[in-house]
Amino acid sequence: MLLGRLGLEKARIPHTDRHGLVWLDRGRLEVEDGCLRFVTAGGELAAGDYQIPHQSLSIVLLGPGSSVTHDALRLLARHGCALAAIGEGAVRFYTAPPLMPDSSALARQQVRLWADPATRMEVARAMFAIRFGEIVRTRDIEVLRGQEGARIKRSYQLAAERHGVRWSGRNYDRDNSNAGDLPNQALNHAASAMRAAAAVAVASLAAIPQLGFIHEDSGQSFVLDIADLYRHDVTLDIAFGAAKEAATGRDPVERLTRQRAARLFRQRDVIASMIDRIKALIGREITAEELP
Repeated sequence: MLLGRLGLEKARIPHTDRHGLVWLDRGRLEVEDGCLRFVTAGGELAAGDYQIPHQSLSIVLLGPGSSVTHDALRLLARHGCALAAIGEGAVRFYTAPPLMPDSSALARQQVRLWADPATRMEVARAMFAIRFGEIVRTRDIEVLRGQEGARIKRSYQLAAERHGVRWSGRNYDRDNSNAGDLPNQALNHAASAMRAAAAVAVASLAAIPQLGFIHEDSGQSFVLDIADLYRHDVTLDIAFGAAKEAATGRDPVERLTRQRAARLFRQRDVIASMIDRIKALIGREITAEELP
């Protein structure tokens, strides 16, 4: 890597028409001599002054301890590079101005698949196949949801046993993520972190968050669809691992859950995997042979 320049090998997530994205934190994003620069005290990058290749990026993720100048926003907008403010390790997704790549191809394909009940059902079945590890035969969405409920209940119990955590069942208050026992609190916070990661993936591809294939009512329905692909393994691993650690009483369960989520997101390339799965699910034409 050239001294003082953030090379593309630092871009962690590939993109269809761009080279990827960069994670920046603990610094200042600004413009100098027409170039986008990031001066950092040290975080994701070693301390220094970096030139950011914004013309080759899909999205810049700006983490805690960072600021951005008005000139930097104008430059990003001019070149169609999105900017999102995120929590540590992308466990929170705060904002994503509509500065997306100048292509609607994937969004139009998503609309085509969503608008036709037959193709919509096929995408939903593909999502359940990813989650269950097997092809589901039914083409009734309510039956699929019933199967999911039974399997996730069993997954909770297995995850609790694997981490040595006492489990008395799922019990949560949608309006209070800190309600319930430690495992339930950790599950609430882990689910929130996973939704943030999915929001990053959806935004970086300029997909439409409102058009979900399994979820329907939420303005983030597609984000919830993608987050659920990781519920059985990553989300439960985050939650029950954090609950076990929180039982020692050293740190609040919310902080431990966020920290564990950020660590596992990096270790398992969760967001990169999400992007690949979105492309596989809606980035291709579904052939007549795949329909009922």
